[in-house]
Amino acid sequence: MGVILWSLASGASGLAGGFFALLLTRCFVGVGEAAYGPVAPSLISDLYPVKVRGRVLAWFYMAIPVGSALGFVIGDAVARSGLGAWSEKVLGIHAESWRWAFYILVVPGVLLGIWSFFMREPPRGQADLADGSVARRVSARDYLVLLRTPSFVLCTLGMTAMTFSIGGIAFWMAYYLKQKPGATEGVTTIFGAITVVAGLTATLLGGMAGDGLRSRIPGSYFLVSGLAMIAGFPFMILTLHSPFPTIWLWLFLTCFCLFFNTGPTNTVLANVTHPGIRAGAFALNILVIHAFGDVISPVIIGILSDRYSMTLAFTVVGAMFIVAGTFWLMGIKYLKRDTELAPTRLGDAGLEGGAGGR
Repeated sequence: MGVILWSLASGASGLAGGFFALLLTRCFVGVGEAAYGPVAPSLISDLYPVKVRGRVLAWFYMAIPVGSALGFVIGDAVARSGLGAWSEKVLGIHAESWRWAFYILVVPGVLLGIWSFFMREPPRGQADLADGSVARRVSARDYLVLLRTPSFVLCTLGMTAMTFSIGGIAFWMAYYLKQKPGATEGVTTIFGAITVVAGLTATLLGGMAGDGLRSRIPGSYFLVSGLAMIAGFPFMILTLHSPFPTIWLWLFLTCFCLFFNTGPTNTVLANVTHPGIRAGAFALNILVIHAFGDVISPVIIGILSDRYSMTLAFTVVGAMFIVAGTFWLMGIKYLKRDTELAPTRLGDAGLEGGAGGR
């Protein structure tokens, strides 16, 4: 239902005739995403055990950078195409070409949504709990254990800083590149292509690295995420102070470091939460990282750009790489214990476990 709503709302965005109509349709896009955003990783976690969960979730989260980047590439191509003139000539419908970037999403999205109704849902917790099911129905009090789980809190704080960076780069980078000396007409398409390649490779390699080091380094998921994020800071600075075409190399490495943590950090969220509250944990995480991340970052960057310069604004974005990496490195010492306690960390037992490990 979430995927179908998302698809119809995306198509309706192309029908919008004014700001408020477009705002309303985009709100429903958010509702559709929110319906499956917390549920999908929880479903995947029920299917795969801890030892391989990182690489499996990496395949799922690979869709975020790749899909976002394809939005730049396909959207830009469609907007510059002749679909608007074609639709008016052949179909008798007046629709500017950019609207077709929304229309083309409807059919594949609805088909995928219908396909989802035929999927078999696994028993909750079958990959975590001995009996393959949640011991009892969870209550509102059970969710309080999330705030007493250091790995969950530190992971969410780091992901908030990371999402701040992603939101700012996604919203402003194409505009910034167009203003730089030596920019060509196709910078948006090149930026999208770089994001596709970097997001695809980094997300998959990050998930495999976290799983591969897990047997030797208990906090491997936090370690690879933190080191990659901090390594991205100098590449971000080089991106801001390099000419074309050198800038493309530094931008690729920046995006690579930015997406390397996607699989490992979401694996942390799955591994340190009880299966009975896992979907709720992902929902809380998603709420926090977007509310304090990519919702506010474009506005802050815009304000700093107007007052000072966009180069300074993106330097602030780069600083958030350090913030995110620091939070994740702080979580290394908690991860092994929190992962072991997760299957039994519910309600009173969970609160005691969280307090006792401090």
